[in-house]
Amino acid sequence: MSQVLTRKKFLPDCLPLRHLLLFALSALVAANGVAMECAPGCCCPAAPKPKWHSVVMPVRTNLPDIHFYNKINPIWWFGNADQPHAPDWYRPGSKLRDVAWHFRNFLANFTNYVIGVGDKESVRSGKYPTSISNPCGGWNYAVTRRHILYLPFIDYKRGRFEFYFGWRERGNFGIKLNFRQAPPRQHKKTNSNSSSAVARPPEPALTR
Repeated sequence: MSQVLTRKKFLPDCLPLRHLLLFALSALVAANGVAMECAPGCCCPAAPKPKWHSVVMPVRTNLPDIHFYNKINPIWWFGNADQPHAPDWYRPGSKLRDVAWHFRNFLANFTNYVIGVGDKESVRSGKYPTSISNPCGGWNYAVTRRHILYLPFIDYKRGRFEFYFGWRERGNFGIKLNFRQAPPRQHKKTNSNSSSAVARPPEPALTR
């Protein structure tokens, strides 16, 4: 009889404890949900997915002088008006730096300014219109428009593998197939008094 009374007396006393446990469980679930929320730029599944949008790509300010008669000259196609000489970071100390640089970018003018629209203002549309690849990895699709001309682009990147084909963010045509691409290089300042570091230029329009 005493055990029955004790149980009946204990049950009402357990109600506050039950409410406390339920509250703690609810708080734990809510905290877990907040932890799963991500910033818009991150790549976790809970991050907001980017929408297809368009961005105006202005003409570069350091564009070289390019004329119509250059574009119809096949010899000019094999030059590199943007960077005719090898930059400092490319094969330093080699006597054949300029020659190697030329063959590395032997169709730079053709891909940038003949079949490309690198010297014109254009509009690029996509989920990541200002980038070549998807920052989270996987597929990236985009379209560059110049008046009535539409130029497609497709990219796939996973780990150190990357493939792309089409007109890139600046309107230049490019092809790339790399199974083990190296991580981006970091260049040190050669002069501590200089206001800016020497940055590596965009990769060539045609990568073999």
